[in-house]
Amino acid sequence: MTAVQTTWTIENVDWHDARAVGLREAMDAEVSPRYAEVFAAFDDETAAVLARDFAVDPASIVETVLLLDAGGEAVGHAALRALGEELEVKRVYVAPRARGTGASRALMAELERLASARGAARLILQTGDRQPEAIALYQRIGYAPIEVFEPYVRFAGSRCFAKDLRGSP
Repeated sequence: MTAVQTTWTIENVDWHDARAVGLREAMDAEVSPRYAEVFAAFDDETAAVLARDFAVDPASIVETVLLLDAGGEAVGHAALRALGEELEVKRVYVAPRARGTGASRALMAELERLASARGAARLILQTGDRQPEAIALYQRIGYAPIEVFEPYVRFAGSRCFAKDLRGSP
């Protein structure tokens, strides 16, 4: 097992930053095959609706962060999206070589810090039923299952979670 790295550098970047785009592309290449047979079963109209549901409008992204390793290489990505009155966690990804080092926890802690600074009482997120490692992470760090929220209600594989950022009284 890889040792836990205790020092990371977090860098706020634009959604279109080339490193951020590259990490999102790596995420898509890794995760999309898990759902390929599910999406292949949909008719064209349903597939188009779901594509719109899962699309991310860059204008709705309020924070994009990269996690840099000791050598300054971007090994993680996460973002916050304004979704109605809520802030939603989007596109959390850690490069395979950095997994098991605390990278995902560092990313999530930074998103929680940023959301709190923006006045959010909680964070919400959606993941899929074919991403058990993501579900396990979110539950380990205090996210509780919630009802599936828009725009994900049309996808039966959606799993949604929330975390109260105000702490216990």
